[in-house]
Amino acid sequence: MGCTFWDTANIYGAGHNERLLSQVLKIRRNDVFVCTKFGIVHRAIGPDYKGNFSDLTIGVNGKPDYVRNQVEVSLKRLGIDSIDLYYQHRVDPNTPIEDTVGAMAGLVKEGKIRFIGLSECSADQLRRAYKVHPIAAVQVEYSPWTTHIETNGLLDACRELGVTVVAYSPLGRGFMTGQIRSIDDLDKDDWRRSNPRFKPEHFANNLKLVDAFEDLAKKRGCKPGQIALAWLLAQEKNLIVIPGTKRIKYLDENLGAGQITLTEEENKTLRGFVDAANVQGERY
Repeated sequence: MGCTFWDTANIYGAGHNERLLSQVLKIRRNDVFVCTKFGIVHRAIGPDYKGNFSDLTIGVNGKPDYVRNQVEVSLKRLGIDSIDLYYQHRVDPNTPIEDTVGAMAGLVKEGKIRFIGLSECSADQLRRAYKVHPIAAVQVEYSPWTTHIETNGLLDACRELGVTVVAYSPLGRGFMTGQIRSIDDLDKDDWRRSNPRFKPEHFANNLKLVDAFEDLAKKRGCKPGQIALAWLLAQEKNLIVIPGTKRIKYLDENLGAGQITLTEEENKTLRGFVDAANVQGERY
């Protein structure tokens, strides 16, 4: 399929996700660019009635000793000798970012990681970090209904420094696919039911933006989610999108967005809808 940029984190599935990827990495390591993260401290809780474990956030840690400890944990789980891109998942407000990135720079010298990334940082934090060691990528939420990096200086800082933007939740946690028309389309235990933007008082309003993308999708003979991804890719040259899915058919659909090129007029029209959208509810 050609999808070789794999993104995970030490906390996903209480570490299970890294172990899951190791099954493929042990036979296809050279075919995959592996990204993982540290920094959010979770405690596994469960199992629930389905036998699944979940994570309870208890803090953020960017202390150098913690950085060195967690890279070893991830390397062991993934079953590899070096991580291609290692992110600080969230910036620790109690540890200078210079100290955290300094520890990560040491891991580069040791060959345990190849590139350094930050996630959900500010423009100032990025610039401070970059003075210690080049930052290869910044992962941040970016989608038609979340465009704050365009106005808070972070996108400008990435352009200035030549840092790649990795957009997570590029489909608005599935909202931009058009598959979720009401809160009842979500399973009873779906965490999105507690997300502010999916709340009943905001749902109908936020759906208006989806409808605008769906109208163009019908004209182009594709899915609204594909139009959303194509639009996002058209906004920035140095951009990678990482839509997640549990189903192969949606993986195929997401990859197909890379084959869609919007006209200048289509891009302009969608930008108008995005800029005019009064998306309601906090991101989390």
